[in-house]
Amino acid sequence: MNTSADYLSIILNDIPLLDVRAPIEHDKGCINNALNLPLMSDLEREQVGTCYKNAGQEAAIALGRKLVTPQLQQQRTQRWAEFCQQHPQGLLYCFRGGLRSKITQQWLSDAGIEYPFVEGGYKALRRFLIDELEISVETVPMQLISGRTGCGKTRLLLDIDNMIDLEGLANHRGSSFGAAHDQQPSQINFENAVSAALLKQRHRHQSTVYLEDEGRMIGSLSVPVVLKQKMNDLSHIELDTPLEQRISYAIEDYILILLEGYQRNNDPDTAFELLADRHKQSLSRIQKRLGSERYTLACKLLDRGISTHRNQNNTLGYSDFIELILTQYYDPMYDYQLAKRADKSVFSGSAAEIKDFIKAAE
Repeated sequence: MNTSADYLSIILNDIPLLDVRAPIEHDKGCINNALNLPLMSDLEREQVGTCYKNAGQEAAIALGRKLVTPQLQQQRTQRWAEFCQQHPQGLLYCFRGGLRSKITQQWLSDAGIEYPFVEGGYKALRRFLIDELEISVETVPMQLISGRTGCGKTRLLLDIDNMIDLEGLANHRGSSFGAAHDQQPSQINFENAVSAALLKQRHRHQSTVYLEDEGRMIGSLSVPVVLKQKMNDLSHIELDTPLEQRISYAIEDYILILLEGYQRNNDPDTAFELLADRHKQSLSRIQKRLGSERYTLACKLLDRGISTHRNQNNTLGYSDFIELILTQYYDPMYDYQLAKRADKSVFSGSAAEIKDFIKAAE
């Protein structure tokens, strides 16, 4: 039987993976962004599973053969074969490395392709990543990059060699206005990605790994509990950026990038409408904290910014809206949280000064 149980190598080397589980299983979580080419559809899997519970394995296998006709078998095998040809060093997996992996492997073998599967399947890989996350959190030296909203923490992180961009892995910029155009990954996929990123850092070097100072949630996703507990105790380096520059960064991050995403699939007017709707929804979520007067003003400033942008192709109209949100909403919250952790601050400065500080500490 051609199998692999080298889970570490699979993660460290980003081995291409073919996921033959049903789509509903894949959508909950996968490894290495595995491509889902299922042996059975969701409905077929459900029917076979019910048969297995009621009548046993032999009856379930017989039903599977009936549901997956020779024509379907040929179509699915052809798609697997194309994956194998494109990724000769890859592997396939099902949930436990059992019957579905063996059937897939056999059908490929009948087509003249010998292709290994992951021993223990997705379940074993997922267990490996959960265990390794705990080890990484215990052993990898870490430090946080903190700073007010819009100060450019992600830009700084991306300019540091040993870093993990949690917001990038979560596909969210971490604030009420930070949702990306595309959906966030599943919670399990986010956890898998965080564990894999830490594992790679751990095996690449012994130096400090830098992360952005995050809350418990990044959009709809939770930072893994074991990592968040560690982050609560870490020291932090504070990025100090002038307000004018923060406004410029915020316009780019929360306006232009989001609008660009909408423009890819919509006409210009619709893209601006979607942008306005998105940010008005974000404003409604913080309405209570802003207060009615500031909330009403923020909505007016947002409308003015979007109108100026759409009609004059000028983004400076957003400045007053962004300044209000930064100074009246985000900064007071940040200052309150920072005051509680003032003893954990080890340095404060500009992006250039922080990079010099980190280099001197190496």
